[in-house]
Amino acid sequence: MSDGFEGRHIGPRDEDLARMLKVVGASSLDALMQEIIPQDIRRKDPLNLPDAESEFGYHQRLRTIGAKNKVFRTYIGLGYHDTITPAVIARNVLENPGWYTPYTPYQAEIAQGRLESLLNFQTMVADLTGMQVANASLLDEATAAAEAITLMARQHKHADANTCIVSDRVYPHVRAVIETRAEPLGIKLRFEDVFKATFDEHVFGIYVQTPDDHGEVRDLKELIDRAHAAHAFVTVGSDLLALTVITPPGEAGADVVVGNAQRFGVPLGYGGPHAAFFATREAFVRQAPGRIIGVSVDSKKRQAYRMALQTREQHIRREKATSNICTAQALLANMAAFYAVYHGPAGLRAIGERVHDQTSRLAAAVTSLGWRQTNATLFDTVRFEGDQAQVARVRAAAEGRGINFRYPAPGVVQVSLNETVTESDLAEIVGVFSDKASKPGAPGSGASLLGNQRRTSAYLSHPVFNAHHSETEMMRYIRGLERKDIGLDTAMIPLGSCTMKLNAAAEMMPISWAQFSKIHPFVPVEQAEGYHQVFKELEAALATITGFSAVSLQPNSGAQGEYAGLLVIRAYQHSRGEMKRNVVLIPQSAHGTNPATASLAGMVVAIVKCDDQGNIDVPDLRAKAQDFRDTLSCLMVTYPSTHGVFEDSIREICEIVHANGGQVYMDGANMNAQVGLTSPAAIGADVCHLNLHKTFAIPHGGGGPGMGPIAVAKHLAPFLPGHAVIKTGGEKAIQAVSAAPFGSSSILLISYGYIRMLGAQGVTAATKFAMLNANYLKARLEKYYPVLYAGKQGRIAHELIFDLRPGKQRTGIDETDVAKRLMDYGFHAPTVSFPVAGTLMVEPTESEPLEELDRFCEAMIAIHGEIEAVASGKADPKDNVLKNAPHTAQDVSANEWPHPYTREQAAYPVKSLRAHKFWPTVSRIDNPYGDRNLMCACPPIEEYEPVGG
Repeated sequence: MSDGFEGRHIGPRDEDLARMLKVVGASSLDALMQEIIPQDIRRKDPLNLPDAESEFGYHQRLRTIGAKNKVFRTYIGLGYHDTITPAVIARNVLENPGWYTPYTPYQAEIAQGRLESLLNFQTMVADLTGMQVANASLLDEATAAAEAITLMARQHKHADANTCIVSDRVYPHVRAVIETRAEPLGIKLRFEDVFKATFDEHVFGIYVQTPDDHGEVRDLKELIDRAHAAHAFVTVGSDLLALTVITPPGEAGADVVVGNAQRFGVPLGYGGPHAAFFATREAFVRQAPGRIIGVSVDSKKRQAYRMALQTREQHIRREKATSNICTAQALLANMAAFYAVYHGPAGLRAIGERVHDQTSRLAAAVTSLGWRQTNATLFDTVRFEGDQAQVARVRAAAEGRGINFRYPAPGVVQVSLNETVTESDLAEIVGVFSDKASKPGAPGSGASLLGNQRRTSAYLSHPVFNAHHSETEMMRYIRGLERKDIGLDTAMIPLGSCTMKLNAAAEMMPISWAQFSKIHPFVPVEQAEGYHQVFKELEAALATITGFSAVSLQPNSGAQGEYAGLLVIRAYQHSRGEMKRNVVLIPQSAHGTNPATASLAGMVVAIVKCDDQGNIDVPDLRAKAQDFRDTLSCLMVTYPSTHGVFEDSIREICEIVHANGGQVYMDGANMNAQVGLTSPAAIGADVCHLNLHKTFAIPHGGGGPGMGPIAVAKHLAPFLPGHAVIKTGGEKAIQAVSAAPFGSSSILLISYGYIRMLGAQGVTAATKFAMLNANYLKARLEKYYPVLYAGKQGRIAHELIFDLRPGKQRTGIDETDVAKRLMDYGFHAPTVSFPVAGTLMVEPTESEPLEELDRFCEAMIAIHGEIEAVASGKADPKDNVLKNAPHTAQDVSANEWPHPYTREQAAYPVKSLRAHKFWPTVSRIDNPYGDRNLMCACPPIEEYEPVGG
């Protein structure tokens, strides 16, 4: 197993297998699988996938595929622009496992670096938009727009208000997602010229874009005042670079401002991943979607960062959640934040002024050639009108020179400039519009076209944006933040349900290649032939793995995949005249995104009980399916269960749902226990989503990116999501669920590489070793910590739940204490209190070597000893290593040590830590303090305390 990619990806060595099987008590790896997976759902034949490739061979072939993409200079705009990623950010963030492998920062004490950077992102967005607060990113601009509309609807006090007026100049892909999200919720949309709109009691808000689809910048003050006078809220879709030089919507009175942060140093990547931004009024913060980073204090009253208002998270509020957002775009938000830190306010303004100056000069030059430029006020986009013959000639000339413009209507050409444009580029663009054979010189001067919209207010005055403008300073700042966090480059992250596996460098490298990173999502399809070959082959592989007929790669998170899956089921049932089917059965154990997604899809949630073993209560399911026979839409089921067990009754469960007219949606969160051994089709499901950031090796990025494509049975294939700009989906496609036609296209290369380099045998071996590693931990630790659920053979699948409740009753030590103490041992905590309160859920994945599994066992066994010391009275029940964890270097090295245990017990509880020690930079964080004193931007200058780094 040491040769080839499989041996690099899977942690345990050949020589470890016998020892592990002995500990587990299984005669062979295959025998163990037989004990875990029910007989009636086991795959009979190997996966029909291409042979495994070496890393070198895969890269050679992928370069050939990438060469089929045509990298034009693209000036299409629509919220996507070519950009310059500073090398210091590309090398130290995008291509650095210290930034792309960590988990979402729920355990704030070991995530201070990412949290500080995300706070910088929030501050940057709030300052540029002129708003009071911003969140830490959303999936894409279209999703952010849809979330803003639902927020306005929730905030409105009048029951009859069910209509949002949307600008007829909204971007087409944003319009499509808004329509998708509004219809199931009963929100009516009026698309019209919002500046001429009239308001009545039914209107709760308006959505306006500036710069708009034409590139025009409009004065919003009068419109917003009229809307507010009519008790309507206003959301503005905008552009961060434009906001460096134009009046921000917040100064005009906007209630919400959204957009895409991509042009702040994040490559195009044929559509993503990119961080959307969402800014709003402080009064609306508790209704804002996604994550918000706040400032709190630790147990020593030192400043510390954390995710604020965590009880708003969808997995707690479930069907009462206001959003199903789970994955954000943390890695990309951090890149955008570092872009702002590196350039600072003066640098950003200079970039914005240069782009606008070039655009003004372009407008003057082309107008002098006889074209009509229609935008009175603009930032970076000119809209030229001529006759259709002229436009056809321009298009042919442009494409002949490797240039893309936008052609939104007959006789119209739009050009959107960006920071990469040189004087030579500008001259060539003008030359395309000229009838002269020779290329003219660079355009002369052109009066500014900002009109009365020139920004006068300052922004980014905080020290962090004014202190790191040399590469030395920037490199040290980035690396200083990185050293505060635990990622997979530091240690195992044993999170149940989240599958924190190796993100191999060979999988990651191609996303930085220009032939994939510099493609705009709306270029003509023939310019993205290489991408489409990857999509086709990846779709075929995922269809083979799931046993289904067709795949949509569009959903750009697991929650978006859930949503797309439910809408596909809904469209299929409506096509059969089954309009009343709106009830979704969801087990008690389900992840919280399931009921949240069902609610956002306009469904009614009915909870199905689980029995004492954590399995679905089949009699209760049967009763509810029969009770709702005429209105049953589907069952949402996670398999293996959220409790980490293959339920024997799964086929019977699916048959019950089908017998009562429903469909079965399988949540793919636990697919890492299925690949090559069983499948969603084998259990009887009709549709599933796949978390590519779990099973298929896309990194979590400190809280995003993710991808959640859906696979469907043949009867659902016609309804797969379409797109307003690039054709996707089936002949009866639902509208788009994401802004880009293929979601976060560039990171699909990672999952493609994972499958191609592992091959059928490798992906199946990964599944087997994921379950071996989990059962090894169970065998070694169950005498210290009760394991809550197991199958009939005493086996678990790929994850297990340790029950901390008996120990808490005896000692007062709870699951949080153990989670924080693990940080002192150099580990990220497992999943805390999910799916059962008072527990820890552990998933080792297949990538962890035996040495690391044993190191984790050593830590857990030592912690058990510390708990027993409290139980026996040897340790103080209040002042002990667990209640005070984690311990920082600053605490341990202080002159005074007030605790009854030693400094060595605090910092070096096992000898192995002497060789390598990770130090948390803050002690336990005071979460209630942070929520009571909500601060979601960089502290004011007068409160600024420099932090090391």
